[in-house]
Amino acid sequence: MSHARCLCGALALSLPEPPSKLVIACHCVDCQRRTGAPFGVGAFYPADAVTISGTSKEFARTADSGGTVRTYFCPNCGSTVYWKLDNLPAMIGIAVGTMADPKYPPPARSVFEQSKHAWIEINNPGVEHFPQSSAGSPAARLR
Repeated sequence: MSHARCLCGALALSLPEPPSKLVIACHCVDCQRRTGAPFGVGAFYPADAVTISGTSKEFARTADSGGTVRTYFCPNCGSTVYWKLDNLPAMIGIAVGTMADPKYPPPARSVFEQSKHAWIEINNPGVEHFPQSSAGSPAARLR
């Protein structure tokens, strides 16, 4: 079992092993603003395999895909820890940085590269690149 947590430790998640093979780097403007960084990196896990402890605050927004994204953050320190997509209820996205594991698997997909900062390159072997979201339905994007 691995763990993710906010900066102050008040919101924590227990995650199944092995680590998710679906890691996505997102360069959309919303992820840039959510993270305060040039892109966000999330790992997707089956929602029923993740245990959440502590209190979170929710922020809901409409994604570029048209669906609703519900982001959960710690009300004490403000760290975004996880999110859920209404059009993909069986999965939960975990902010990779909250795992504080430098050996965590690299992104398999890089999405919304149309708004990617020009000086960023994600070039690990086998990474898929998309100008917007991954092709197909939300379920197809997470296969």
